[in-house]
Amino acid sequence: MGMFVFLPLVLPLTAWPIARLAEQHLHPWTATRLLTGMAAVMATCSTVCLGLLMVVGTAQLPGNPLPDGWSDPQVREAVPYDEIAGKAAIPALFAVLVACGRTLWRHGRVRRRAHRALAGLRDTEVAVLPDDVPYGYALPGGRRDRVVVTRGLLDCLEPAERRALFAHERAHLAARHHRFLLTVQLAARANPFLRPLRTAVSYTTERWADEEAARVVGNRRTVARAIGKAALVSRGTPAGTLAGFASAGPVPRRVAALLAPAPAARSWPSLFTSVGLAAWGAAAGTAVSAMSSANSAVTLVLILHAATPL
Repeated sequence: MGMFVFLPLVLPLTAWPIARLAEQHLHPWTATRLLTGMAAVMATCSTVCLGLLMVVGTAQLPGNPLPDGWSDPQVREAVPYDEIAGKAAIPALFAVLVACGRTLWRHGRVRRRAHRALAGLRDTEVAVLPDDVPYGYALPGGRRDRVVVTRGLLDCLEPAERRALFAHERAHLAARHHRFLLTVQLAARANPFLRPLRTAVSYTTERWADEEAARVVGNRRTVARAIGKAALVSRGTPAGTLAGFASAGPVPRRVAALLAPAPAARSWPSLFTSVGLAAWGAAAGTAVSAMSSANSAVTLVLILHAATPL
């Protein structure tokens, strides 16, 4: 395996430039899908490599249940600095699994609580809570996807701005933005170097819904005004994996983007631009990460097979 086993742990650094540039120069639809895909692949590869290192480290521990051949020198030689890296990977992988498990548990708990809170209301697409505290968010799952909004938030908005609010939340539900948000949350838990991508996707999903709301309402200024008002009074969403009208910032950038012309739809940026170079660099880093983890996994499996007595 050599040093290849360590590459997926640091290659997420290649995605940092595109995480920032995608917010500014790519259509939100393109940026969300591009960044989420890269984050998912890189997080998977780094976790696989941590698992490979853990196998080597666990085989060195006395009294482990693994075959004796797995601790042979020829196995340890496949990993540089095997004694340090192998043993360090054990708590690191455990921390990743715990962090991802907590994220999934919290996501499920928040959604269950939100659905239980709506149990006494009519089963309609829009659920208006009799709460003076202003907030609103898109709640997927259950018998149907629902837009949850409080009376306190609706009272702060004009009729046209309410239309923008509902169009925004429906866009979140239609595009399944909670899946993108949950994916990048898990990726950031698996590898801290992927946190900039999580932040970027939290922003681009909101921009995606903003553009859809502007298309439905037909007035970009109305949507911008509604976002500004909601941001001043809203307390956000119950979890980072649920999308809300004014939950992800920075709100001034979203408002400024709506006051500008609509972004041009483009599936992939040109190579001869800064965002194009950053995108291709991140794509290369993602490909190298995938190849490195695959090469390391196959190599270690072959070595362990050869070291295991029949």
